[in-house]
Amino acid sequence: MDDGSDIIDWVYFEKSRAELGPGFIRILAYFREDGAKSVAAIEQAMHEHDTVALIIPAHTIKGEARQFGAEPLAQVAELIEQTARMCVETHRFPDELVPNVVELRRLWNRTVELFDKATNPLQSRAAPGVGGFGKKVANQGFGRI
Repeated sequence: MDDGSDIIDWVYFEKSRAELGPGFIRILAYFREDGAKSVAAIEQAMHEHDTVALIIPAHTIKGEARQFGAEPLAQVAELIEQTARMCVETHRFPDELVPNVVELRRLWNRTVELFDKATNPLQSRAAPGVGGFGKKVANQGFGRI
């Protein structure tokens, strides 16, 4: 079973959840919204060959991903940010970042999927292949500790 531990540091995630308390879900929603915009902005900047436009969204994802224990996502964003900063100084476009931007999208999608699974009780309780039309539905997990 893939628990996503190669993508999310669940101990750090739960520590953040505890520290943020009732605001956790709201802040996670901001991460989701800001991150989606940032990934799209990075992809657009690559298409438009706009090196400067890579920096801020990569910086945003980097910080927010680290807040929730998504270190692989943060590392790719940091590489994009640092490379773009260097390329601004040297007046060139970082074509070499194309595979990293593709990886950023993949990691972003997987990270959001794992966060949803960890925070949405309907997704985490649903067992694959159980229930559905014409089958006996036994909600074994509901109300149990």
